[in-house]
Amino acid sequence: MSDSVKQSVLVVGVGGLGAPALMTLARGGAKLALVDADPVELSNLPRQIIYRDADRGQPKVAAAARWLAANAPGVEVVTHRLMLDSANAHALIAAATFVIDAVDNPTTKFLINDVCIETGTPFAYGGVLGMTGQTMTVVPGRTACLRCLFEEPPDADESASCRDAGIIGPVAGAIGITQAAEALRWLRGEALELAGQMLTYDGRRGRIRVTEIGRRPGCRCDWRAPDGARVLGS
Repeated sequence: MSDSVKQSVLVVGVGGLGAPALMTLARGGAKLALVDADPVELSNLPRQIIYRDADRGQPKVAAAARWLAANAPGVEVVTHRLMLDSANAHALIAAATFVIDAVDNPTTKFLINDVCIETGTPFAYGGVLGMTGQTMTVVPGRTACLRCLFEEPPDADESASCRDAGIIGPVAGAIGITQAAEALRWLRGEALELAGQMLTYDGRRGRIRVTEIGRRPGCRCDWRAPDGARVLGS
């Protein structure tokens, strides 16, 4: 790793996707920044295995930091108990080398996408709905982004329906681990496996499909990478 490049991973959301992602990142020795505004709730405990009953009511970022201190004491971690929004996203994302999108709010997902494009920061999109999970790595200046697929976030009614469908813990775990693996490849200067490709995991059938996603002409991601940005494989 180059000392001149910030080597930290920003994990936005420390729940079903973020918890397994940070476990994998910790094993890889990555420096972490965690963003989440929520407390640990009873319903989290069966799926988000870093949390214990004693953590209920405590901020997720604080409970996650305690888990890291106990299980990966050499890992540096910074916590931010807040919701990522337009007021803080630029500073938080610009300070990271790679971003993990582990949120369940479509508006926040598109905010991550747009600010990562603006700052030239690569990120791994992730989403889970029922028994199906998806992830794609976006490298600004090189690959398609979320807006190449969907120009705008879904409306409120559609988003509510998705949340009501819930997620299955092992599916979220598989997607979170895959996102973290891409982050570690980027930190190590290795080739990314999902740059511009959508991996879809069908947990019901145990099948994985990878689909190449083309860049949409005129999308905001259709620009030259900024001077000094690392664009692997270009």
